[in-house]
Amino acid sequence: MERQFTEQELIRREKAEKLREAGLDPFGDRYDRDSFAADLKEKYATISHEEFENMTDTATVAGRIMFIRKMGKASFFSINDKTGSIQIYISINDIGEEAYTLFKSADIGDIVGIYGKVMKTKTGELTIKCLKYTPLVKALKPLPEKFHGLTDVEERYRRRYVDLIMNDESKKTAIYRSKIISCMRRFMDGRGFLEVETPVLSTLLTGASARPFVTHHNAQDLDMYLRIALELPLKRLLVGGLEAVYEIGRLFRNEGMDTTHNPEFTSMEAYLAYSNLDGMMEMTEALYKTIAHEVFNKEVFNWRGNNIDLGPSFRRVTMVDAIKEQTGIDFSKEWELEDLLKLCKEHNIELEEHEKVFGHIVNKFFEKYVEETLIQPTFLCGHPIEISPLTKKDPKDPRFVQRFELFVGGKEMANAYTELNDPVDQLERFENQLKEQELGNEEANDIDMDFVEALEYGMPPAGGIGYGIDRTVMFFTENESIRDVILFPTMKERK
Repeated sequence: MERQFTEQELIRREKAEKLREAGLDPFGDRYDRDSFAADLKEKYATISHEEFENMTDTATVAGRIMFIRKMGKASFFSINDKTGSIQIYISINDIGEEAYTLFKSADIGDIVGIYGKVMKTKTGELTIKCLKYTPLVKALKPLPEKFHGLTDVEERYRRRYVDLIMNDESKKTAIYRSKIISCMRRFMDGRGFLEVETPVLSTLLTGASARPFVTHHNAQDLDMYLRIALELPLKRLLVGGLEAVYEIGRLFRNEGMDTTHNPEFTSMEAYLAYSNLDGMMEMTEALYKTIAHEVFNKEVFNWRGNNIDLGPSFRRVTMVDAIKEQTGIDFSKEWELEDLLKLCKEHNIELEEHEKVFGHIVNKFFEKYVEETLIQPTFLCGHPIEISPLTKKDPKDPRFVQRFELFVGGKEMANAYTELNDPVDQLERFENQLKEQELGNEEANDIDMDFVEALEYGMPPAGGIGYGIDRTVMFFTENESIRDVILFPTMKERK
């Protein structure tokens, strides 16, 4: 299909051809710069316009033209690099007629290199007085209008490259995401953890409750799953004696999309031999406070309409106590199934066939009445065994397990266990998951007999945790949509 170009696009293509005719490559070559906008602004922040008169400092910068004010024989324009914007003053008297004519053909969106003298205008704006102008890349498409940008939110996510050019907040979020993940790595490495990598492809559905993506291995003529969790391979490494391991990796769950869910997302899972649930709580609270201080230098974050304070110790509460606080219903006592089903009917809670058991019913009440109320950082503990197939039982009440979820702003941010290392108990849990599959639970786990065999060699007592990195970034950057913190979120096909 033949492309149709706008008048602007045709003019820009003509300008690119004129550059070629003048012996210049409209798509540039290597350019050695020695400075960035933000660094220059910081370096010269306290130096006045008058003080610059006796200075001869020069800088070489490069970036995209975002603003031009042409004024005959002298002009101002600004360029953006990865650190921000800086103003350029360009004059025919400084660079000559030929180079100035070249500049006059520039458009917003072009990428250029500038060598010049560092100065300040009378209004105090740091500026580079151009002494050498180098056109690098001719932009063949015009950018959106400066004050409107990409007003269609869907287009912002589809054409992230344009969003990053036009929207400083998007660029800032992308940079902060990288800084947060780097901080998490430093934190884990500093505690003696070893970063490892485990397979993305698996023949078994294990490690979490989720629907998978299915792919096909041609050479082996074998259907395989994209991983839904990192857990079981990492725990095999504890058996092997690595003792403290973590992985930051992409997971894939074949589920719906909303403001906190994307079908592919990033998780960090960590496992520590000879630890337990309390150890994971201590580590998690320390991790969050470290990110807050080292990356953002503050403790209070405004997220989803709430000021959330990471300063105090995080609250700890059991699931049944939290439900009792909100509803008065006490699930810690013994219940007959008939009474539980009646209770669900009274509260308009619908159940699938596999959910007609104590644990799933407790979880349904939690999701309906409690989850959205956990605003300040809260470790929610004491989950029912039916929804926690990989976790050690609570020795005081075997209906529950040694597990917590971290909730912030009404959203789950992390999930931790005192890890189940009893191979007999683990096999029994896997078998119960198969029964749930038969009752229609598409998210139930398969039996991983190799993992059971690994446990039979002996896995040390351990604590383990998984962190949702996308949600963590959402919180710290105060974004409400997961698509704002993933550079290339999953999108529906254009109609």
